[in-house]
Amino acid sequence: MSEKIIKSAERVKNIGEVFTPKKTVDFMLNQPEIKAKVNSLTATFLEPSAGEGAFLVELLRRKLSFATRQSKDINEMQNNFLLALSTLYGIEIMEDNVEMLVMNMANTFRDVYFKTFKSKEQSQKVLKSANVIISANMAQGDTLKRVTATGDPIIFSEWKPVGKNKVQRTEYTFDAIVEGDGPVGSVCNKAEQLSLFDEPDENDEPKPKKYLPVKWEDVYKQLTN
Repeated sequence: MSEKIIKSAERVKNIGEVFTPKKTVDFMLNQPEIKAKVNSLTATFLEPSAGEGAFLVELLRRKLSFATRQSKDINEMQNNFLLALSTLYGIEIMEDNVEMLVMNMANTFRDVYFKTFKSKEQSQKVLKSANVIISANMAQGDTLKRVTATGDPIIFSEWKPVGKNKVQRTEYTFDAIVEGDGPVGSVCNKAEQLSLFDEPDENDEPKPKKYLPVKWEDVYKQLTN
């Protein structure tokens, strides 16, 4: 069965929408420079034209596989699953694509989770927290204009590990991230680590919204200062 790489000729004409075949995704992610970053729990990736998640879903599968190999016990593995997920970001302009992107990321995380863990004791917390991370990291908007479909600034969250099992969430506008010193791009066109968050300049106006540090499985509670 052949892959569908376009939805309609009209969409190709209007927005240049063409989906990337699985063979191409695998080829690009197998490049040594990219592969080294995939095999890292903290290296971040941003896909500025995410579509339905061809790159991000495969990145998630590979990062979860690496998280499994790197973890010493079940608790660490669950934390590392959420940490790996938190490093993946996407922007997509079409609403129907964003809906599929979020669903594909959530389904992929859930499927790998249930194949990996025999105990389901923490599953509801972990899966709810995964959904919060996915919703925060996948945005509908225009990457070039750095705004959402409603014209508001695109907001992304940084998920910074605190200690062994906690995370600090901080929100930034995409515009502030782009205007920083770090490289920003996509695994689609750059073979390098895509660093989203850098230390803000002392002269920058403080804008971030901070959440209380929580255990990874409690991210879904979204507790703010």
